[in-house]
Amino acid sequence: MVSAAYDKGDGGLAAHALVFPFPSQGHMIPLLDLAHHLSLQGVSVTVLVTPGNLPILRRLLSRAPAIKTLVLPFPPHPSLPAGVENSKDLTADQFLPLMHALSFLHEPFLRWARTTPSPPDFIVSDFFLGWTQRTAAELGVPRVAFCPSGALFLSVVHDLWREMPQRGDAAAGEDFPVEFPSLPGSPVFPWRHLSSLYRRCREGNPLCEFVREGFLQNISSWGYVFNTFMDLEAPYLDHLRAELGHRRVWAVGPLAPPGDGDRDGDSVLSAGAMAWLDACPAGTVVYVCFGSQAELNPAQTAALAAALERSGSRFVWCLRVTPAGSAVAYGGAPEGFEERTAGRGLVIRGWAPQVAILAHPAVGAFLTHCGWNSAMEGITAGVVLLTWPMSADQFATARLLVEAGVAVGACEGPDSVPDPDELARVIAESVGGRRSEAAESVRLRKKALQAVAEGGSSSDDLRDLVTAIFQDKIGQRH
Repeated sequence: MVSAAYDKGDGGLAAHALVFPFPSQGHMIPLLDLAHHLSLQGVSVTVLVTPGNLPILRRLLSRAPAIKTLVLPFPPHPSLPAGVENSKDLTADQFLPLMHALSFLHEPFLRWARTTPSPPDFIVSDFFLGWTQRTAAELGVPRVAFCPSGALFLSVVHDLWREMPQRGDAAAGEDFPVEFPSLPGSPVFPWRHLSSLYRRCREGNPLCEFVREGFLQNISSWGYVFNTFMDLEAPYLDHLRAELGHRRVWAVGPLAPPGDGDRDGDSVLSAGAMAWLDACPAGTVVYVCFGSQAELNPAQTAALAAALERSGSRFVWCLRVTPAGSAVAYGGAPEGFEERTAGRGLVIRGWAPQVAILAHPAVGAFLTHCGWNSAMEGITAGVVLLTWPMSADQFATARLLVEAGVAVGACEGPDSVPDPDELARVIAESVGGRRSEAAESVRLRKKALQAVAEGGSSSDDLRDLVTAIFQDKIGQRH
Protein backbone atom coordinates (compact mmCIF):
# COMPACT_ATOMS: atom_id res chain seq x y z
CA MET A 1 0.00 0.00 0.00
CA VAL A 2 1.34 3.44 -0.94
CA SER A 3 1.61 5.90 1.91
CA ALA A 4 -0.39 9.07 1.27
CA ALA A 5 2.49 11.11 2.67
CA TYR A 6 4.47 10.48 -0.50
CA ASP A 7 1.67 10.80 -3.05
CA LYS A 8 2.17 13.65 -5.52
CA GLY A 9 -1.56 14.14 -5.77
CA ASP A 10 -1.83 12.89 -9.35
CA GLY A 11 -1.61 9.21 -8.43
CA GLY A 12 2.12 9.17 -9.02
CA LEU A 13 4.89 8.49 -6.53
CA ALA A 14 6.92 11.27 -5.00
CA ALA A 15 10.37 9.67 -5.08
CA HIS A 16 12.17 7.32 -7.46
CA ALA A 17 14.94 5.09 -6.08
CA LEU A 18 17.53 3.38 -8.24
CA VAL A 19 18.61 0.30 -6.26
CA PHE A 20 21.91 -1.30 -7.29
CA PRO A 21 22.85 -4.56 -5.51
CA PHE A 22 26.28 -6.16 -5.69
CA PRO A 23 25.99 -9.52 -7.52
CA SER A 24 26.58 -11.87 -4.62
CA GLN A 25 23.86 -13.83 -2.83
CA GLY A 26 24.61 -12.38 0.61
CA HIS A 27 24.49 -8.86 -0.80
CA MET A 28 21.57 -9.11 -3.22
CA ILE A 29 19.03 -10.84 -0.99
CA PRO A 30 18.80 -8.24 1.79
CA LEU A 31 18.97 -5.25 -0.58
CA LEU A 32 16.16 -6.70 -2.69
CA ASP A 33 14.13 -7.15 0.50
CA LEU A 34 14.82 -3.48 1.29
CA ALA A 35 13.73 -2.51 -2.23
CA HIS A 36 10.41 -4.26 -1.61
CA HIS A 37 9.93 -2.44 1.69
CA LEU A 38 10.74 0.91 0.05
CA SER A 39 8.10 0.26 -2.62
CA LEU A 40 5.52 -0.36 0.12
CA GLN A 41 6.49 3.01 1.66
CA GLY A 42 5.45 4.84 -1.50
CA VAL A 43 8.79 4.88 -3.30
CA SER A 44 9.02 4.07 -7.01
CA VAL A 45 11.83 1.51 -7.32
CA THR A 46 14.05 0.49 -10.22
CA VAL A 47 16.61 -2.28 -9.66
CA LEU A 48 19.80 -2.22 -11.74
CA VAL A 49 21.14 -5.66 -12.69
CA THR A 50 23.15 -7.30 -15.42
CA PRO A 51 21.48 -10.00 -17.58
CA GLY A 52 23.01 -12.94 -15.71
CA ASN A 53 21.55 -11.74 -12.41
CA LEU A 54 18.05 -10.96 -13.65
CA PRO A 55 16.68 -14.43 -12.65
CA ILE A 56 17.49 -13.65 -9.00
CA LEU A 57 14.85 -10.89 -9.14
CA ARG A 58 12.12 -13.30 -10.22
CA ARG A 59 10.51 -13.74 -6.81
CA LEU A 60 10.76 -10.05 -5.94
CA LEU A 61 9.10 -9.02 -9.20
CA SER A 62 6.34 -11.60 -8.77
CA ARG A 63 5.56 -10.18 -5.31
CA ALA A 64 6.03 -6.52 -6.26
CA PRO A 65 5.17 -6.07 -9.96
CA ALA A 66 5.40 -2.27 -9.65
CA ILE A 67 9.18 -2.56 -9.20
CA LYS A 68 10.98 -2.05 -12.50
CA THR A 69 14.34 -3.28 -13.72
CA LEU A 70 17.21 -1.61 -15.51
CA VAL A 71 19.29 -4.28 -17.26
CA LEU A 72 22.74 -3.14 -18.38
CA PRO A 73 25.26 -5.43 -20.14
CA PHE A 74 27.94 -6.80 -17.85
CA PRO A 75 31.26 -5.11 -18.72
CA PRO A 76 33.91 -7.59 -19.91
CA HIS A 77 37.04 -7.85 -17.79
CA PRO A 78 40.33 -9.61 -18.63
CA SER A 79 40.48 -11.32 -15.22
CA LEU A 80 36.96 -12.75 -15.37
CA PRO A 81 35.65 -15.69 -17.40
CA ALA A 82 33.16 -14.74 -20.10
CA GLY A 83 29.54 -15.08 -19.10
CA VAL A 84 30.14 -15.05 -15.33
CA GLU A 85 28.34 -12.20 -13.56
CA ASN A 86 27.92 -13.37 -9.95
CA SER A 87 30.47 -14.06 -7.22
CA LYS A 88 29.08 -17.53 -6.58
CA ASP A 89 30.70 -18.68 -9.83
CA LEU A 90 34.09 -17.09 -9.10
CA THR A 91 37.14 -17.90 -7.01
CA ALA A 92 38.25 -15.69 -4.12
CA ASP A 93 40.99 -14.18 -6.32
CA GLN A 94 38.36 -13.01 -8.82
CA PHE A 95 36.32 -11.01 -6.32
CA LEU A 96 38.35 -7.82 -6.79
CA PRO A 97 38.10 -7.98 -10.60
CA LEU A 98 34.32 -8.39 -10.22
CA MET A 99 34.19 -5.17 -8.19
CA HIS A 100 36.39 -3.44 -10.78
CA ALA A 101 34.35 -4.66 -13.76
CA LEU A 102 31.13 -3.24 -12.36
CA SER A 103 32.67 0.24 -12.12
CA PHE A 104 32.59 0.38 -15.92
CA LEU A 105 28.80 0.67 -15.64
CA HIS A 106 29.30 4.30 -14.57
CA GLU A 107 28.86 5.76 -18.07
CA PRO A 108 25.93 3.51 -19.15
CA PHE A 109 24.25 4.30 -15.81
CA LEU A 110 24.70 8.05 -16.41
CA ARG A 111 23.34 7.82 -19.97
CA TRP A 112 20.23 6.02 -18.78
CA ALA A 113 19.62 8.45 -15.90
CA ARG A 114 19.98 11.48 -18.18
CA THR A 115 17.67 10.17 -20.88
CA THR A 116 14.93 8.30 -19.01
CA PRO A 117 11.63 10.17 -18.59
CA SER A 118 11.74 9.38 -14.87
CA PRO A 119 15.31 9.83 -13.57
CA PRO A 120 16.16 8.61 -10.08
CA ASP A 121 15.79 10.98 -7.15
CA PHE A 122 18.27 8.96 -5.13
CA ILE A 123 20.50 5.92 -5.40
CA VAL A 124 20.73 3.02 -2.94
CA SER A 125 23.78 0.92 -3.76
CA ASP A 126 25.87 -1.76 -2.09
CA PHE A 127 28.97 -0.63 -0.21
CA PHE A 128 31.11 -2.63 -2.66
CA LEU A 129 29.91 -0.15 -5.29
CA GLY A 130 31.46 2.93 -3.72
CA TRP A 131 32.09 4.43 -7.17
CA THR A 132 28.33 5.08 -7.44
CA GLN A 133 28.90 7.99 -5.05
CA ARG A 134 30.56 9.75 -8.00
CA THR A 135 27.63 8.78 -10.24
CA ALA A 136 25.17 10.25 -7.75
CA ALA A 137 27.24 13.44 -7.47
CA GLU A 138 27.26 13.90 -11.24
CA LEU A 139 23.48 13.44 -11.29
CA GLY A 140 23.02 15.77 -8.34
CA VAL A 141 21.12 13.22 -6.24
CA PRO A 142 21.87 11.69 -2.81
CA ARG A 143 23.36 8.24 -2.55
CA VAL A 144 22.60 5.89 0.33
CA ALA A 145 25.24 3.19 0.88
CA PHE A 146 23.76 -0.18 1.82
CA CYS A 147 25.87 -2.31 4.15
CA PRO A 148 24.93 -6.02 4.03
CA SER A 149 27.12 -6.60 7.11
CA GLY A 150 26.90 -5.26 10.63
CA ALA A 151 27.81 -1.86 12.06
CA LEU A 152 30.73 -3.31 14.04
CA PHE A 153 32.28 -4.66 10.86
CA LEU A 154 31.78 -1.42 8.95
CA SER A 155 33.35 0.56 11.79
CA VAL A 156 36.41 -1.67 11.49
CA VAL A 157 36.40 -1.29 7.69
CA HIS A 158 36.32 2.50 7.91
CA ASP A 159 39.35 2.51 10.18
CA LEU A 160 41.22 0.04 7.98
CA TRP A 161 40.84 1.99 4.75
CA ARG A 162 41.51 5.35 6.36
CA GLU A 163 44.53 4.34 8.44
CA MET A 164 45.84 1.51 6.20
CA PRO A 165 47.61 -0.44 9.01
CA GLN A 166 50.29 -2.89 7.99
CA ARG A 167 51.23 -6.20 9.52
CA GLY A 168 54.29 -5.60 11.69
CA ASP A 169 56.34 -7.91 13.88
CA ALA A 170 57.21 -10.69 11.47
CA ALA A 171 57.43 -13.15 14.36
CA ALA A 172 53.71 -12.65 15.13
CA GLY A 173 52.74 -13.48 11.54
CA GLU A 174 49.00 -13.89 11.03
CA ASP A 175 48.45 -13.34 14.76
CA PHE A 176 49.81 -9.78 14.62
CA PRO A 177 47.34 -7.68 16.69
CA VAL A 178 45.63 -4.70 15.03
CA GLU A 179 44.07 -2.26 17.48
CA PHE A 180 40.98 -0.14 16.93
CA PRO A 181 41.09 2.30 19.86
CA SER A 182 38.42 4.65 18.46
CA LEU A 183 35.74 1.94 18.37
CA PRO A 184 33.48 1.12 21.32
CA GLY A 185 35.33 -1.31 23.57
CA SER A 186 38.63 -0.71 21.71
CA PRO A 187 38.61 -4.14 20.04
CA VAL A 188 41.79 -5.86 18.89
CA PHE A 189 41.74 -8.28 15.97
CA PRO A 190 44.59 -10.54 14.85
CA TRP A 191 45.70 -9.85 11.29
CA ARG A 192 44.11 -13.09 10.05
CA HIS A 193 40.69 -11.90 11.27
CA LEU A 194 40.73 -8.71 9.21
CA SER A 195 38.81 -8.40 5.98
CA SER A 196 40.37 -10.72 3.40
CA LEU A 197 39.70 -8.01 0.85
CA TYR A 198 41.85 -5.59 2.82
CA ARG A 199 44.61 -8.13 3.45
CA ARG A 200 44.72 -9.05 -0.23
CA CYS A 201 45.09 -5.40 -1.15
CA ARG A 202 47.87 -4.85 1.39
CA GLU A 203 49.74 -7.76 -0.14
CA GLY A 204 50.21 -5.75 -3.32
CA ASN A 205 47.08 -6.28 -5.43
CA PRO A 206 47.09 -3.68 -8.24
CA LEU A 207 43.41 -2.88 -7.59
CA CYS A 208 44.11 -1.77 -4.01
CA GLU A 209 43.79 1.96 -4.71
CA PHE A 210 40.53 1.43 -6.62
CA VAL A 211 39.06 -0.51 -3.70
CA ARG A 212 40.28 2.01 -1.12
CA GLU A 213 38.79 4.91 -3.06
CA GLY A 214 35.44 3.08 -3.15
CA PHE A 215 35.33 2.66 0.62
CA LEU A 216 36.37 6.27 1.18
CA GLN A 217 33.56 7.35 -1.15
CA ASN A 218 31.16 5.34 1.02
CA ILE A 219 32.20 7.46 3.99
CA SER A 220 31.24 10.59 2.05
CA SER A 221 27.85 9.21 0.98
CA TRP A 222 24.68 11.05 1.97
CA GLY A 223 23.57 8.21 4.25
CA TYR A 224 24.01 4.59 5.31
CA VAL A 225 21.45 1.84 5.79
CA PHE A 226 22.14 -1.42 7.64
CA ASN A 227 20.53 -4.83 7.87
CA THR A 228 20.80 -4.79 11.66
CA PHE A 229 18.84 -3.49 14.66
CA MET A 230 19.47 -1.22 17.61
CA ASP A 231 19.26 -3.81 20.39
CA LEU A 232 22.09 -5.76 18.73
CA GLU A 233 24.44 -2.97 17.61
CA ALA A 234 23.47 0.32 19.26
CA PRO A 235 27.04 1.26 20.35
CA TYR A 236 28.43 0.81 16.84
CA LEU A 237 25.53 2.60 15.14
CA ASP A 238 25.99 5.53 17.51
CA HIS A 239 29.74 5.44 16.84
CA LEU A 240 29.14 5.67 13.08
CA ARG A 241 26.76 8.61 13.48
CA ALA A 242 29.38 10.46 15.51
CA GLU A 243 32.16 9.51 13.09
CA LEU A 244 30.21 10.55 9.99
CA GLY A 245 28.95 13.74 11.60
CA HIS A 246 25.27 13.25 10.80
CA ARG A 247 22.27 11.16 11.86
CA ARG A 248 21.57 9.59 8.46
CA VAL A 249 22.51 6.09 9.61
CA TRP A 250 19.51 3.79 9.58
CA ALA A 251 19.19 0.26 10.99
CA VAL A 252 16.24 -1.45 9.27
CA GLY A 253 16.85 -5.15 10.01
CA PRO A 254 16.51 -8.00 10.28
CA LEU A 255 15.39 -7.62 6.65
CA ALA A 256 12.96 -10.18 5.29
CA PRO A 257 10.29 -10.22 2.60
CA PRO A 258 7.25 -8.18 3.73
CA GLY A 259 4.24 -9.94 5.19
CA ASP A 260 4.20 -13.65 4.53
CA GLY A 261 6.74 -13.44 1.72
CA ASP A 262 9.17 -16.35 1.50
CA ARG A 263 12.60 -16.15 -0.12
CA ASP A 264 12.76 -19.91 -0.35
CA GLY A 265 9.52 -20.49 -2.20
CA ASP A 266 7.75 -23.81 -2.58
CA SER A 267 9.53 -26.93 -3.75
CA VAL A 268 9.56 -30.67 -3.37
CA LEU A 269 12.80 -30.30 -1.41
CA SER A 270 11.25 -27.82 1.01
CA ALA A 271 8.28 -30.10 1.60
CA GLY A 272 10.57 -33.09 2.16
CA ALA A 273 12.77 -31.23 4.63
CA MET A 274 9.76 -29.93 6.54
CA ALA A 275 8.21 -33.39 6.69
CA TRP A 276 11.44 -34.83 8.09
CA LEU A 277 11.66 -32.07 10.70
CA ASP A 278 8.02 -32.56 11.67
CA ALA A 279 8.97 -35.98 13.02
CA CYS A 280 11.67 -34.53 15.32
CA PRO A 281 11.09 -33.26 18.89
CA ALA A 282 11.31 -29.52 19.45
CA GLY A 283 14.78 -28.01 19.69
CA THR A 284 16.68 -31.25 19.02
CA VAL A 285 18.07 -30.62 15.51
CA VAL A 286 21.27 -28.78 14.54
CA TYR A 287 21.25 -27.22 11.09
CA VAL A 288 24.66 -27.13 9.32
CA CYS A 289 25.20 -24.79 6.40
CA PHE A 290 28.14 -22.65 5.21
CA GLY A 291 26.40 -20.46 2.64
CA SER A 292 26.88 -20.16 -1.09
CA GLN A 293 30.61 -19.35 -1.12
CA ALA A 294 32.50 -21.22 1.60
CA GLU A 295 33.94 -24.65 0.89
CA LEU A 296 35.36 -27.13 3.39
CA ASN A 297 38.41 -29.15 2.42
CA PRO A 298 38.37 -32.97 2.73
CA ALA A 299 39.95 -32.96 6.22
CA GLN A 300 37.40 -30.45 7.49
CA THR A 301 34.57 -32.41 5.91
CA ALA A 302 35.70 -35.63 7.56
CA ALA A 303 36.04 -33.94 10.97
CA LEU A 304 32.59 -32.36 10.71
CA ALA A 305 31.01 -35.65 9.63
CA ALA A 306 32.69 -37.48 12.52
CA ALA A 307 31.49 -34.83 14.96
CA LEU A 308 27.90 -35.07 13.75
CA GLU A 309 28.05 -38.84 13.99
CA ARG A 310 29.61 -38.90 17.48
CA SER A 311 27.33 -36.19 18.85
CA GLY A 312 24.32 -38.46 18.66
CA SER A 313 22.27 -35.38 17.74
CA ARG A 314 19.72 -34.98 14.99
CA PHE A 315 20.96 -32.82 12.14
CA VAL A 316 20.27 -31.31 8.72
CA TRP A 317 23.49 -30.85 6.73
CA CYS A 318 23.42 -28.75 3.56
CA LEU A 319 26.13 -29.58 1.02
CA ARG A 320 26.99 -26.98 -1.59
CA VAL A 321 26.63 -28.04 -5.21
CA THR A 322 28.31 -26.46 -8.25
CA PRO A 323 26.13 -24.95 -11.00
CA ALA A 324 26.76 -28.11 -13.02
CA GLY A 325 25.04 -30.09 -10.28
CA SER A 326 27.88 -32.05 -8.68
CA ALA A 327 28.53 -31.85 -4.94
CA VAL A 328 31.86 -30.12 -4.33
CA ALA A 329 31.71 -28.28 -1.03
CA TYR A 330 32.73 -30.29 1.99
CA GLY A 331 33.94 -32.97 -0.42
CA GLY A 332 30.50 -34.54 -0.24
CA ALA A 333 29.34 -36.67 2.66
CA PRO A 334 31.95 -39.35 3.54
CA GLU A 335 31.26 -42.87 2.34
CA GLY A 336 28.82 -44.68 4.60
CA PHE A 337 28.04 -41.56 6.64
CA GLU A 338 24.41 -41.30 5.57
CA GLU A 339 23.79 -44.99 6.19
CA ARG A 340 25.29 -44.81 9.69
CA THR A 341 23.24 -41.74 10.62
CA ALA A 342 20.02 -42.81 8.91
CA GLY A 343 16.94 -41.77 10.83
CA ARG A 344 18.56 -38.93 12.76
CA GLY A 345 20.24 -37.03 9.94
CA LEU A 346 19.16 -35.40 6.68
CA VAL A 347 21.71 -34.46 4.01
CA ILE A 348 20.60 -31.83 1.47
CA ARG A 349 22.67 -31.34 -1.67
CA GLY A 350 22.46 -27.92 -3.26
CA TRP A 351 19.75 -25.41 -2.49
CA ALA A 352 18.19 -25.54 0.97
CA PRO A 353 15.11 -23.72 2.28
CA GLN A 354 17.23 -22.12 5.02
CA VAL A 355 14.72 -19.63 6.41
CA ALA A 356 12.05 -22.30 6.66
CA ILE A 357 14.43 -24.83 8.22
CA LEU A 358 15.67 -22.39 10.88
CA ALA A 359 12.11 -21.34 11.71
CA HIS A 360 11.00 -24.94 12.30
CA PRO A 361 10.42 -25.69 16.01
CA ALA A 362 12.58 -28.83 15.77
CA VAL A 363 15.73 -26.80 15.05
CA GLY A 364 17.59 -25.68 18.15
CA ALA A 365 21.06 -24.81 16.83
CA PHE A 366 22.75 -23.57 13.67
CA LEU A 367 26.39 -24.32 12.74
CA THR A 368 27.25 -21.43 10.45
CA HIS A 369 30.12 -19.60 8.76
CA CYS A 370 28.66 -16.39 10.27
CA GLY A 371 27.71 -14.69 7.04
CA TRP A 372 25.61 -11.71 8.10
CA ASN A 373 22.41 -12.91 6.41
CA SER A 374 22.72 -16.29 8.07
CA ALA A 375 23.38 -14.60 11.43
CA MET A 376 20.25 -12.45 11.06
CA GLU A 377 18.18 -15.48 10.07
CA GLY A 378 19.51 -17.44 13.04
CA ILE A 379 18.74 -14.58 15.42
CA THR A 380 15.22 -14.23 14.00
CA ALA A 381 14.69 -17.96 14.50
CA GLY A 382 15.93 -17.81 18.11
CA VAL A 383 18.37 -20.72 17.78
CA VAL A 384 21.82 -21.18 19.34
CA LEU A 385 24.51 -20.21 16.84
CA LEU A 386 27.68 -22.31 16.53
CA THR A 387 30.26 -20.14 14.83
CA TRP A 388 32.85 -21.17 12.26
CA PRO A 389 33.97 -17.88 10.63
CA MET A 390 36.23 -18.17 7.61
CA SER A 391 36.68 -14.80 5.91
CA ALA A 392 35.34 -11.30 5.17
CA ASP A 393 33.07 -9.94 7.90
CA GLN A 394 32.57 -13.32 9.54
CA PHE A 395 35.16 -12.98 12.33
CA ALA A 396 33.66 -9.67 13.49
CA THR A 397 30.17 -11.16 13.27
CA ALA A 398 31.19 -14.22 15.31
CA ARG A 399 32.70 -11.98 17.99
CA LEU A 400 29.52 -9.88 18.13
CA LEU A 401 27.29 -12.95 18.46
CA VAL A 402 29.41 -14.56 21.18
CA GLU A 403 29.52 -11.29 23.14
CA ALA A 404 25.72 -11.02 22.77
CA GLY A 405 25.48 -14.40 24.52
CA VAL A 406 23.69 -16.19 21.67
CA ALA A 407 26.63 -18.05 20.09
CA VAL A 408 29.33 -20.58 20.90
CA GLY A 409 32.66 -20.81 19.08
CA ALA A 410 32.93 -24.10 17.22
CA CYS A 411 35.95 -23.50 14.99
CA GLU A 412 37.53 -20.63 13.03
CA GLY A 413 39.54 -20.09 9.89
CA PRO A 414 39.31 -21.38 6.31
CA ASP A 415 41.94 -24.08 6.90
CA SER A 416 41.42 -25.06 10.55
CA VAL A 417 40.31 -28.62 11.23
CA PRO A 418 38.20 -29.02 14.38
CA ASP A 419 38.75 -31.79 16.87
CA PRO A 420 35.81 -34.15 16.14
CA ASP A 421 35.26 -35.08 19.79
CA GLU A 422 35.25 -31.45 20.96
CA LEU A 423 32.95 -30.37 18.14
CA ALA A 424 30.67 -33.33 18.88
CA ARG A 425 30.44 -32.14 22.50
CA VAL A 426 29.57 -28.58 21.45
CA ILE A 427 26.91 -29.83 19.03
CA ALA A 428 25.34 -32.16 21.59
CA GLU A 429 25.21 -29.39 24.22
CA SER A 430 23.72 -26.85 21.80
CA VAL A 431 20.42 -28.64 21.27
CA GLY A 432 17.69 -29.37 23.75
CA GLY A 433 18.12 -26.05 25.58
CA ARG A 434 21.09 -27.31 27.59
CA ARG A 435 23.22 -24.14 27.25
CA SER A 436 22.61 -20.63 28.59
CA GLU A 437 22.83 -19.34 25.01
CA ALA A 438 19.46 -20.98 24.30
CA ALA A 439 17.63 -18.62 26.65
CA GLU A 440 19.58 -15.60 25.38
CA SER A 441 18.73 -16.55 21.80
CA VAL A 442 15.03 -16.56 22.62
CA ARG A 443 15.34 -13.12 24.25
CA LEU A 444 17.25 -11.64 21.31
CA ARG A 445 14.74 -13.11 18.87
CA LYS A 446 11.98 -11.26 20.70
CA LYS A 447 13.92 -7.98 20.43
CA ALA A 448 14.58 -8.57 16.71
CA LEU A 449 10.89 -9.16 16.01
CA GLN A 450 9.94 -6.11 18.06
CA ALA A 451 12.39 -4.00 16.05
CA VAL A 452 10.69 -4.73 12.72
CA ALA A 453 7.13 -4.56 14.10
CA GLU A 454 5.09 -1.38 13.79
CA GLY A 455 6.56 1.16 16.20
CA GLY A 456 9.83 -0.76 16.56
CA SER A 457 13.25 0.81 16.03
CA SER A 458 13.83 -0.73 12.58
CA SER A 459 10.32 0.05 11.39
CA ASP A 460 10.75 3.66 12.53
CA ASP A 461 14.17 3.90 10.85
CA LEU A 462 12.70 2.70 7.55
CA ARG A 463 10.07 5.42 7.71
CA ASP A 464 12.70 7.99 8.71
CA LEU A 465 14.81 6.96 5.69
CA VAL A 466 11.92 7.51 3.29
CA THR A 467 10.93 10.77 4.99
CA ALA A 468 14.51 12.08 4.75
CA ILE A 469 14.67 11.20 1.04
CA PHE A 470 11.31 12.84 0.38
CA GLN A 471 12.27 15.99 2.27
CA ASP A 472 15.57 16.19 0.40
CA LYS A 473 13.69 16.00 -2.92
CA ILE A 474 11.23 18.69 -1.86
CA GLY A 475 14.15 20.89 -0.77
CA GLN A 476 15.84 20.50 -4.16
CA ARG A 477 12.58 21.19 -5.97
CA HIS A 478 12.33 24.55 -4.21
